Amino acid sequence: MGALVPGGILAFDAGNSKTDVALVAADGTLLGTARGAGFEPQRIGPAAAVDGLGPLVRAAAAEAGLRVGDGPLVQHISACLANADLPVEVEQLTAAFEHRRWAESVYVANDTFALLRSGVDEPRGVAVVCGAGINCSGMLQDGRTARFTALGKLTGDWGGGAQLAEEAFWSASRAADGRGPATALRTAFPMHYGLPTLTAVIEAFHLGDLPAERQLEAGPVLFQVAAAGDLVALGIVQQQAEEIVAMASSALRRLDLLSEPVTVVLGGGVLTAGHPVLLDQVTRLLAEIAPKAVPRVVDVPPVVGAALLGLDHTAAGASAQERLRAAFAPSPAA
Repeated sequence: MGALVPGGILAFDAGNSKTDVALVAADGTLLGTARGAGFEPQRIGPAAAVDGLGPLVRAAAAEAGLRVGDGPLVQHISACLANADLPVEVEQLTAAFEHRRWAESVYVANDTFALLRSGVDEPRGVAVVCGAGINCSGMLQDGRTARFTALGKLTGDWGGGAQLAEEAFWSASRAADGRGPATALRTAFPMHYGLPTLTAVIEAFHLGDLPAERQLEAGPVLFQVAAAGDLVALGIVQQQAEEIVAMASSALRRLDLLSEPVTVVLGGGVLTAGHPVLLDQVTRLLAEIAPKAVPRVVDVPPVVGAALLGLDHTAAGASAQERLRAAFAPSPAA
């Protein structure tokens, strides 16, 4: 049975916290979208994780007036997925998509490639995502890529919202008991969490009176304190900037782009929050290593990048890409 949407693309941007699906026609027309929960193959297994995408596929198809049947819905799946870190994971996830028979062909990549493609006009450049964690990828038009395993400290990674919060509390605690230098973080955290002392905040997390996920709120507090000139907070932010640029420059070097004009796409909650104290450092450090590189904070949903990778695969052309981007463009202010 042929595809219901000839030349169509089913694009997935599946992260740890949410999953976006876009059904796109061959000419770049957006036919349907859906959003669901995070994608966790590392917890439930690749087959079950992909099976869990079924309701989103059906919802996107229904928006387009289509029904998912036994045959392919589209020509090609472009799936950019969190936790597709190792080659064996990519193989398992590809097999799981192929088993569902939603498309005639399947491409699976790490979700950093969706961020990258969403921020460039052609499949060429480097992207760094700094959200809950940190990762990086790069690509060229000839198909060459550069990427990182990105399994945390085990693979040499440093940074992201979770680690920034941890480092900020570490520094505040050491300031409180005299093991480390003084820092305004010591008083900023009690003020933020509405408790009298830093010790009270730490006890509340330890005893479960504050939910563990609220520790991530320490990140924005860190940036506020750094912006006010606190040297300890500035040091943590500086290390984050150095790690972002270290990843980007490594990918640029591996793709022979270090001295070429190239876009470095920046995404993830830590970077898209727009903290000047971080972005200014990233821009300065990147210019020292790759003077022709241009950093760009992404301003479109990464699912656009996943869909653009699909249109690259089908050789859809520039007009299709422009039509797709226009569908996701923000509405003009009233």
